[in-house]
Amino acid sequence: MLLSVHPRWATAILAGTKTVEVRRQRVASQPGIPILLYATAPTMAIVGTARLVSVHVASPSEVWSASRDSNGISRRDYDAYMDGARQASGLSLEDPIAFEEPVPLTALRAAGPFHPPQSYRYLTRDDLCQMAAAAPNADAALQGVLSDLVPV
Repeated sequence: MLLSVHPRWATAILAGTKTVEVRRQRVASQPGIPILLYATAPTMAIVGTARLVSVHVASPSEVWSASRDSNGISRRDYDAYMDGARQASGLSLEDPIAFEEPVPLTALRAAGPFHPPQSYRYLTRDDLCQMAAAAPNADAALQGVLSDLVPV
């Protein structure tokens, strides 16, 4: 899965201080999958990875109650973000790894058409091959994710 996050939250996830990422919609993913973190503007790069532990789908107030100590956001900002949402997802993350060399959007687009998601999207084999082509000298963390997911 490719998850778009504000650079502030990407930094917090990769530092291990934010272990739950919240979304306004239902996220249906299996525990254990790798999550590639795309930091939005001004960074505009894939900056690291984490592993999905679980997804808690419920009302926004229930997701807040379950994640308030782990989501890194104030209640006021959370309520503003969730305004009008009927459902929310709290993605519990573990094993964050920051890439030594982020994969910039320009490199991803040079390797083929690439559009970062507004929120998240599942990656296809072609997406992963494109990432491998965009980062031929990727650090060990990214190479590990790609080799796990893209058969040689």
